[in-house]
Amino acid sequence: MHKAGFVNIVGNPNVGKSTLMNALLGERISIATFKAQTTRHRIMGIYNTEDMQIVFSDTPGVLKPAYKLQESMLNFSTSALTDADVLLYVTDVVETPDKHGDFIGKVAQMDVPVLLLINKIDLVDQDKLVKLVEEWAALLPKAEVIPISAQAKFNLDYVMKRVQALLPDSPPYFGKDQWTDKPARFFVTEIIREKILLYYDKEIPYSVEVVVEQFKESGKSIHINAVIYVERDSQKGIIIGKQGRALKKVATEARRSLEKFFGKTIFLEIFVKVDKDWRNSDKELRNFGYQQD
Repeated sequence: MHKAGFVNIVGNPNVGKSTLMNALLGERISIATFKAQTTRHRIMGIYNTEDMQIVFSDTPGVLKPAYKLQESMLNFSTSALTDADVLLYVTDVVETPDKHGDFIGKVAQMDVPVLLLINKIDLVDQDKLVKLVEEWAALLPKAEVIPISAQAKFNLDYVMKRVQALLPDSPPYFGKDQWTDKPARFFVTEIIREKILLYYDKEIPYSVEVVVEQFKESGKSIHINAVIYVERDSQKGIIIGKQGRALKKVATEARRSLEKFFGKTIFLEIFVKVDKDWRNSDKELRNFGYQQD
């Protein structure tokens, strides 16, 4: 009998959801940086064996929205509660269990199996971990609490075993050669955005959106034209940097990562444009794929 199902990963920002999904898949699908709000979309990664298909879903961190982009991000996270066959709720040893209690309340009411993963356990002593396990077990009594370290891949074999055991009998939802639901262009934008998150401070990365205007694949190379959109002229200057040095650094690092990702030679051109207040514009959020009509 074939097993298949949707295993959705949710939790607050910066607890290690993307690192976890990448480790479970053995693929670098979700960008994972040290900054919050890295994941903006719901990203699927598909794990296939002969008699099983696990459709993992990485989601944006749960937060109280301050602008329309964050409202869309929260919708992606909430939607992951409605179609999960198994839910992985990720927390860590730093945050307090009562953060975003309303979202935890929704998780508590779910009928599907919930695995509550306490990540980053290498950062804490045994006594604190025992206390955290007890607190989470009281908050989500139906959940199975599993301490892990996604970074060190500690206990992830056990998580995979539990997921496999909980999957329903079902034919596959996707082709067995498919490993994500996203097109190649999506990963180009994510990798460029990751470099921006790494190289610029403060508000800049959160005011940025990346659009691929050209993606031409031929033989062993790919030609890519991408646009970085910012909200203000002053941000455009910061992204480009003195004599274009900052943008050149982003482009160089992105090209290296893209060559590794696609296994081909990449020719990358990046431009910067201003799109005033796009994070609060329904029209632009639709154009950038955050909202449905």
